[in-house]
Amino acid sequence: MARAIELAKLGMGQVAPNPMVGCVIVQNGLIIGEGYHRKYGEAHAEVNAINAVKNKGLLSQSTMYVTLEPCSHFGKTPPCADLIVKMKIPKVVVGAVDPNEKVAGRGLERLRSAGCSVEVGMLEEECNRMNRRFRTFHQKKRPYIILKWAQTEDGFIDKSREEVDFGQPTWITNNLSRIAVHKMRSDEAAILVGTNTVLKDNPSLTVREWSGNHPLRMVLDRRGILPASSAMLDQSTETLVFTEKDIKSKPNLEYIRIKFNSDMLREINSILLERGIQSLLVEGGKSLLESYMREGLWDEARVYIGNARFGSGIKAPETDWVLDREEKLDDSLMRIYYRKVV
Repeated sequence: MARAIELAKLGMGQVAPNPMVGCVIVQNGLIIGEGYHRKYGEAHAEVNAINAVKNKGLLSQSTMYVTLEPCSHFGKTPPCADLIVKMKIPKVVVGAVDPNEKVAGRGLERLRSAGCSVEVGMLEEECNRMNRRFRTFHQKKRPYIILKWAQTEDGFIDKSREEVDFGQPTWITNNLSRIAVHKMRSDEAAILVGTNTVLKDNPSLTVREWSGNHPLRMVLDRRGILPASSAMLDQSTETLVFTEKDIKSKPNLEYIRIKFNSDMLREINSILLERGIQSLLVEGGKSLLESYMREGLWDEARVYIGNARFGSGIKAPETDWVLDREEKLDDSLMRIYYRKVV
C-alpha cells in the first residue's frame, strides 16, 4: 500500500477532478504489476496495473492493493470493479472508501457480491491525506482552501508603500522559494487575490518557473478599478473577476457579479463548487487572508519565511496554529499548518 501511495502521488496536478489513485498487484510476495491514474479522462490505476501484468493467468492467484475504493459507475472510463471481477482477482486491499456519492461503498459491494475478499483501511490516514482536496470537495461541498503568504524574519508581509512604488512585488524569500510557490500553483485548481495585491504587485499568478497547468486566476475587484494593463487581465489564461459592477466579459476573462457582504466567501465557494473546482490557493494580502481565517474557511496554510528584516510595514497575520512540519529552502523556510477541526 505504501508503494501504491507513492505511485498515486505521481498524478498530482493532472487527474483532477478525479482523485489520485495508485495500485499494486502482488503474487506470492512479488509485485507483478503496478500503475496509477495518470491523467483525467484516461485509464484508472487498476486498469494500468492490470495491463502491466505480463502473465494475466497470475491474476487469479494475486492480491490487489489500491489506495481508493475501485469505482463502480460509468464515467469517462468503465467501472474498475467490473474489470477486477472479470480478471478473477481473489483479494483486494483498499486504503480508503471513496467519498463520492456515485461510489461511496458501491465498489466494495460489487466486489464482495462477486465473491472477492475485500479488506478496507490499510494506511487509511495516509490515503485520505493524499486526497484531501477530493475529500473536502465531496464531503464539505466546497474547495479545499490553502492560505499562503511570505513574511520577513521580523514578521512583516510588506513594506509601507506609496502609490509611486506600486507595480512590482516586494521580494521577501529566495529563488528556490519562488520555484516552490510556482509548483504549488500548478498543484491547485484556482488561485485568489484581492484588489490591493494586484495594484501593488501586478502579479501574473501563472506557473512560469515550473512545468504544469496554470490555476484558474481569480481576483476581487469590487469597484472595477483594476487597470486594463494589469497582468491578471491579459487574457492569457482563464481568469474570473468578482465585482459589483456590470462589466462585459471577454475571452478568458469573465466578470461575475457578487455581493460584497458577510456571505461573500461562501458565495465564491458555491460558484467554485458548481464549476467543479476542488482546491483554492488564497495568495491575497493580509485583509483577504484574515477574512478566510475569521470565517474558519481554510484547511491548510503555507507560510514562507525569508531572512530579510523590514523593521516596519504591514504585519503578517497572527496565528496560534500548531506547526505540522517545516522545510528548509536554502536560507528561507516553509512552514505548513493544517487546520484541526474539533
